[in-house]
Amino acid sequence: MNLTTFKASLTAPAPPPESTVYLQALWYEAKGDWDKAHVFIQDLPDQTAAWIHAYLHRREGDTWNADYWYSRAGRKRPAIALQEEWESIATALLMV
Repeated sequence: MNLTTFKASLTAPAPPPESTVYLQALWYEAKGDWDKAHVFIQDLPDQTAAWIHAYLHRREGDTWNADYWYSRAGRKRPAIALQEEWESIATALLMV
């Protein structure tokens, strides 16, 4: 799966079956279900989850909390549009 097919899957009622938990979180967020995306990611202890968690809080407008999670992910809050960050995260995850 690549970014184009992942984005195309947003018209489906559920994420692609081969999606990781990380991609599922991004998928639900893109569909407008921030709460479900947050549930998928909030209790995972790794840096990838922290990166998505940071993005979710940035999307929410909670900069302080986002910065905390970016720090946990070993990253800085990017100076790019939210959609660009979403695509950057999704692309990185699809390459794994």
